[in-house]
Amino acid sequence: MRGERVTVLAQVEDGVDEMGAPTSTWQVEATVDDVLVAPAGTSDLGGSIRPDGVQVDLTLHMPKGYTASLKGRRVQVRGATYEVVGDPQSYTTANTPGRWNRPVDVKEVSG
Repeated sequence: MRGERVTVLAQVEDGVDEMGAPTSTWQVEATVDDVLVAPAGTSDLGGSIRPDGVQVDLTLHMPKGYTASLKGRRVQVRGATYEVVGDPQSYTTANTPGRWNRPVDVKEVSG
């Protein structure tokens, strides 16, 4: 198996607005090769708040060599940007003989 290249983005404060509130942008934190990308499902977001919304989910399997925290990060995969769900944790080394040890759930919300 061969994985794909994924870009990890971190939110960085870059100044203040006219009201003195902090502003931020998403900047590239890392580029990670050999990430397995698996579809996790899609669903319609019902209700009056997002009647035309669709959520697309993926599960990324990160290689053992990438150990940085992904909490609060975004990732770019196949030209789309996704939000990382929660604080993904690695499996123990003894339980993962292959090259990948951390499943990362991500979601893209449109609409």
